[in-house]
Amino acid sequence: MKTIVFFPEAAFGPALNSVGIAQEVEKLGHKAIFICDKGFEGVFKGYGFEEHTISMSEPMSAEAMAKYWVDFINGHIPNFNKSPYEQIDTYIKDCWEAIVETSVWAEKDLPKVLEDIKPDVVCIDNVILFPATKKYGKPWVRILSCSENEISDENIPPYLSGCSENDKEGFQKFNNKFLETVAPIHEKFNNFLKECGEEEYPLGEFFEPSPYLNLLLYPEAVKFKRSKKLDDNLFHYLHGCVRKEEDYTVPSFKKNNDGKLIYLSFGSLGSGDIDLMKRLIETLGNSKYRVLVNVGDYKSEYESIPDNIIVESWYPQPSVIPQCDLVIHHGGNNSFTECLYFGVPAIIMPYVWDGHDNAMRAQETKHGIKMHRSNWEKDELLKNIEDTINDIEISNNLKKASDFMQSDNGAEKAAALIVDLK
Repeated sequence: MKTIVFFPEAAFGPALNSVGIAQEVEKLGHKAIFICDKGFEGVFKGYGFEEHTISMSEPMSAEAMAKYWVDFINGHIPNFNKSPYEQIDTYIKDCWEAIVETSVWAEKDLPKVLEDIKPDVVCIDNVILFPATKKYGKPWVRILSCSENEISDENIPPYLSGCSENDKEGFQKFNNKFLETVAPIHEKFNNFLKECGEEEYPLGEFFEPSPYLNLLLYPEAVKFKRSKKLDDNLFHYLHGCVRKEEDYTVPSFKKNNDGKLIYLSFGSLGSGDIDLMKRLIETLGNSKYRVLVNVGDYKSEYESIPDNIIVESWYPQPSVIPQCDLVIHHGGNNSFTECLYFGVPAIIMPYVWDGHDNAMRAQETKHGIKMHRSNWEKDELLKNIEDTINDIEISNNLKKASDFMQSDNGAEKAAALIVDLK
């Protein structure tokens, strides 16, 4: 029996994708263990896995940490309406500064935790190198749960840019500003790498492909057309890794109980924009649909709920989406791939990070449509919902994508590749 460590980013997208793979690792008779930020303590125990925590930021109480992230998101809500290019020197810059800090802080605890666990393989789902995982001396796997353009190619849009695949001028414009903005942050990271005995990275790069195995969750139906094919021996597309969740029974609604079912979720970060969520609820509350709304940790902010809407802090999403006629989401990779996996049309309203890339990719491959997160009129939103549900081309494309993804079983494939590493 091998011991496989999973070390995902402290965000629900990468964390839950790793859960899906870890579930398959244990089915094969091996031990899956999670290392996570202290702010994520309990998430993996909830799925039955052994869990070890490390500090990935200055130590603080759980309450202080929660307030820190609430303040971080609330402070950036005005930036969510900006284009990806405009977000470079606001949200993207601030995020990379915080991400570099996580790598520096993790190096204090991570070497000892790895020595205590003694894993046979270490799997990292993050956008930055943690030197201890590379130096530990066992095979390490890079998991890319976000858009596949995290591995760059001159023929595809830069990561986080939200560019169309043919917008070569936009590629250059975004990349130039990105490199200029992150240069001081990158210099700090390179100095840290040198202190750890690692080689410096080229400007703009914060991680490297693993020489052992790289797993891309990006689905076949929306893959980019690269100028240089990735090495099949080192890079494997998983076409989504959908975890197993508890069953979900759609409750009875006081109104529109026979209407089509919509699921609305902007993820743990997007749910902090309460004003926007209330506007969506008001609009959908005057529609012919039934709507399940994920409001994260802010359920107490919602008092007057329309009779055709049910608001909850959390849903077992992989059990909910298959029962829906449409999903409205922010473009996070879990929501993005789960809609494709289950063949459910989506309206994607991105606000940050790879949500912009995923929204554009869904639209230009005809697997859903992209809308601005807040610059819309009520009639426009309702028309787009109806048009998307009834679009024959989108429906046919989704069925083809879903059939392939469900027959391929990405989580099972990933687990087999990981445990076979020597």
